Amino acid sequence: MTEAPACQIPPPAFLAEPGLAKVLDVLPEARVVGGAVRDTLSGRPLVDIDLASPLPPESVMRRLSAAGVKVVPTGLAHGTVTAVVTGKPVEITTLRRDVETDGRHAVVAFTDDWREDAARRDFTINALSMARDGAVFDYFGGTDDLRVGRLRFVGDPAQRVAEDYLRVLRFFRFFARYGAMDPDDATLVALRDAVPRLESLSVERVWHELFRILAAPNPVASVALMQRLGVLAAVVPEGTDVAALSRLVARGAPMDPLSRLAALLTDDVVTFASRLKLSLADRDRLLALRAAPLAKPEDNEASLRRLLADTPAKVLIDRTWLSGGDGPEWDSLRKRLRSMPVSIFPLEGRDIVALGMSPGPRVGELLRAVRAWWLDGGCVADDAACRAEASRLVQE
Repeated sequence: MTEAPACQIPPPAFLAEPGLAKVLDVLPEARVVGGAVRDTLSGRPLVDIDLASPLPPESVMRRLSAAGVKVVPTGLAHGTVTAVVTGKPVEITTLRRDVETDGRHAVVAFTDDWREDAARRDFTINALSMARDGAVFDYFGGTDDLRVGRLRFVGDPAQRVAEDYLRVLRFFRFFARYGAMDPDDATLVALRDAVPRLESLSVERVWHELFRILAAPNPVASVALMQRLGVLAAVVPEGTDVAALSRLVARGAPMDPLSRLAALLTDDVVTFASRLKLSLADRDRLLALRAAPLAKPEDNEASLRRLLADTPAKVLIDRTWLSGGDGPEWDSLRKRLRSMPVSIFPLEGRDIVALGMSPGPRVGELLRAVRAWWLDGGCVADDAACRAEASRLVQE
């Protein structure tokens, strides 16, 4: 029996790219699935292009290998292989059905039924598939949901969440990007009831999802819904201020997840970063953003040079947004911060030793004193002037 597509669109240009076209020549029954279909229909940039096939993974590998395509068994137990063509990877996963779930991982069996595979996916807008000719197959109303901005689970929300509690955070990530309507009552109940189970998720996955939520063009409605349902307090117990995040976004600040997190957090950054195992770079940047609000400096070069001598321009610019900096004066300040050269203090510890001071703690103290003098003077004293000041202090 031939399946009827839900709709037909002109074949997207990416399907004609040599690598993907080669794979589809070898696997004509395969379809594009997931995000590539969703984003094609909504006119958004594509991130990944994944294929699904009704063939068992061993058959997929044999066909590709026979056609001279390099293929790697990247996740054979779950039916995933990766074809490498024209230097680009293309993931192909055999259609699956869930046999057993435990709230995070699933035992799967292979199938050749496209509807059965779509039924195991989380949201209707992720359960779409598209053939090479642009035929879109939609078993659960995902195209209509995508059109009106409705985010729905496939089937019973409570059951889908219980299969994998990470879906709670995935819901808010997708809601931040695609949601334009309030979720239905059954969905709200399922999300709220799952809050106690979020502690079973790995902190790395929690941080990954939280980062992606904050990376959405406007995450405020999603984060506010997280707060309303108790999800936000569960994943960020350090304390949050959704209103501060809302103000930052409303100012037109750049879409930077860490700046948004700096606005959202109200308590100890180190505790948050340690608990969620942030990278040292992310932790340090978050600390720098939260170090102090940047009030509008005096309108003179010396004050800006002092700021730039201690703090990177990017951090200072981000702090202007966090401090409430919108309007022409703040725009002008950001432009100046971007264009001004950074003043570098010209002395090191060895320069103090060369003046006759013995190595030891006193060298660091004197170096800091000279640097403070250099900063007070607007960071314009050159090497000779700084050495003269150091010499004066050594002789005191």
